[in-house]
Amino acid sequence: MTTPVSAPVGRPLCVSVFGLGYVGCVSAACLASRGFPVIGVDANPDKADFLRRGLSPIVEERIGDLIADAVTAGRLTVADEAAAAVHDTDISLVCVGTPSGSGGGLSTAYLERVTEEIGTALAAKNGRHVVVYRSTMVPGTCEKLLIPLLERTSGKRVGVDLGVCVNPEFLREGSSVRDFLNPPKTVVGQSDDMSGRWVMNLYEGLPGPRFQVPIAVAEMTKYVDNSFHALKVTFANEIGSLCRATGLDSHAVMDVFLADEKLNISKAYLRPGLAFGGSCLPKDVRALTHTARRHDVDLPVLSNVLVSNETQIRRTVELITSHDRRRIAMLGLSFKAGTDDLRESPLVEIAERLTGKGYAVRIYDPNVSLARLVGANREQLAARLPHISELLTDDVDEVLAHGEVVVVGTTDPRVTAAVGSVSTDQILVDLVRLSDAAERRGHETYAGIAW
Repeated sequence: MTTPVSAPVGRPLCVSVFGLGYVGCVSAACLASRGFPVIGVDANPDKADFLRRGLSPIVEERIGDLIADAVTAGRLTVADEAAAAVHDTDISLVCVGTPSGSGGGLSTAYLERVTEEIGTALAAKNGRHVVVYRSTMVPGTCEKLLIPLLERTSGKRVGVDLGVCVNPEFLREGSSVRDFLNPPKTVVGQSDDMSGRWVMNLYEGLPGPRFQVPIAVAEMTKYVDNSFHALKVTFANEIGSLCRATGLDSHAVMDVFLADEKLNISKAYLRPGLAFGGSCLPKDVRALTHTARRHDVDLPVLSNVLVSNETQIRRTVELITSHDRRRIAMLGLSFKAGTDDLRESPLVEIAERLTGKGYAVRIYDPNVSLARLVGANREQLAARLPHISELLTDDVDEVLAHGEVVVVGTTDPRVTAAVGSVSTDQILVDLVRLSDAAERRGHETYAGIAW
């Protein structure tokens, strides 16, 4: 929880909101209802006039009452010019639209126009001001486009003379007031800590976890959320289509699915890293999509799950081989730590591809022993890596001494402990996100698969 802060003179922070569409109108009304003085600005005179008269320009539960009360109390007003709004406030929330451009790209025209207006106004203003972008924009938009524009038009430096934050909204139409006052989380990407704390102060006392993060992380957050929501809808609809074709009630099936909050509706499986493998996931995805084909049901998302998984394996091989070093030490071979199960292990596939390309590979996995392998495990290795006896050893020091590139593919404590002896002359390829990955990132001898 961050410490509440006030404006420099000890009064409540004053907020100007640029763009009185859906997000801007809800943000302005809710902030005013929480006691913050708010000034609205919009290029559309009709929207501005509605708000000035205490009326809502949008249809949304509770919004009409909030606006009427705030306008009557004098906490919500409307300015005709950007300069006046910026001059009389401490924080400017930018809530303009970012529609799709040609080819599906993001149109930043409205963002640039408002940024230029705010920057021009800031050129004539003394004292600290924080510009906060609530608009949805792809990572890099703020730092590469908007901050340079703001600095150029204002003559001030971000992080020194003014602050910039990205504060994505998580509002659903129809319940946006409830979502604002009871958010799933509050995210502030910040140019500096003081600016981040000013913005967090707007949401002081609201529930949910709070994150002060780099600007680009905040930009990406909204896209991750919405894409996952879209994926969930599509997944459910594809399951529904297959259930109908096979005579099942999809809601009865999904009731069982949704009851599992340990694996299904949980954090499980949602950490980027190595491709999946094992005896269940690949086999069952294949069987389900095969069943769909037999019933002439098209499942585009589920049919491409294995295609995506294969792409992740290819990405991993490319990452390992991008360093132009021929001796590879692989730490890990089974599909998951704590098991010797090699069935459809992505690490077996990676070892096969590397040896096929002529790389000298040595492998250590504390759970995999040739003497103990039986059944499907032995058959898997015999088919994929017929010379496994020359590659696999139980001596981790020997494997590390061999490798110019060290690939970590398991979180087994015996492996993670051995990683400490990797020298600065060796390239460390991390497929599991080691505990010190955040500190290693950016070093030229370290490469994470997705970080």
